[in-house]
Amino acid sequence: MRLVLRLLAVALCALLVGLGIWQLERRAWKLDLIERIDARVHAQPVAAPGPQAWKTMSAAADEYRRVRAGGTFLNDHETLVKAVTERGGGFWVITPLKTDQGFTVLVNRGFVPAEEARAARRTADPSVVVGLVRMSEPKGGFLRANDPDTDRWYSRDVAAIAAKRGLSDTAPYFIDAEASPGAGPQGGLTIIDFPNNHLIYALTWFGLAIMVTAGLVFI
Repeated sequence: MRLVLRLLAVALCALLVGLGIWQLERRAWKLDLIERIDARVHAQPVAAPGPQAWKTMSAAADEYRRVRAGGTFLNDHETLVKAVTERGGGFWVITPLKTDQGFTVLVNRGFVPAEEARAARRTADPSVVVGLVRMSEPKGGFLRANDPDTDRWYSRDVAAIAAKRGLSDTAPYFIDAEASPGAGPQGGLTIIDFPNNHLIYALTWFGLAIMVTAGLVFI
């Protein structure tokens, strides 16, 4: 019986050490991810990806890439998406931009409080948008499904919004616009946060492994 308990303790110790090593590997991956995203966010903006690049785009390779797009806003096709930010509740103002290259891309021009949702905020002038590539958010938000029929939106679902607004040749991503001077939607509110608690988890697993090892003395 004592031998069986010792064998089980050794197996448990090996498992705990393995979990600790796995968390250290996850920490290394997370630090690399944070470094890559930080480099994208602070890089000089590049041209927004056009149709030739859409099929190969992915969140891992392209999200949070800083881009620039010039064109004209299609204000009659604007969409309000429910939002909760550090500034309170309200809406994201999503406006299609007909780019100079001919394709359309949805632009999250920024946040407006609920009481200002219908306030004047439009421009018909040619515009240049600088912001971050964001991937589509299909279906809806947490416990809230988008309802295109009633035009109620809880996530920035590019395909669904484009279909509802009758847009064609629309990019599969949207652009989170940077903050701009003057009145209007408040851009630059993109939250970039990657929790990195892997070292704490690793130390916890290693600590438990030490406790199991110490317990072998009394078996």
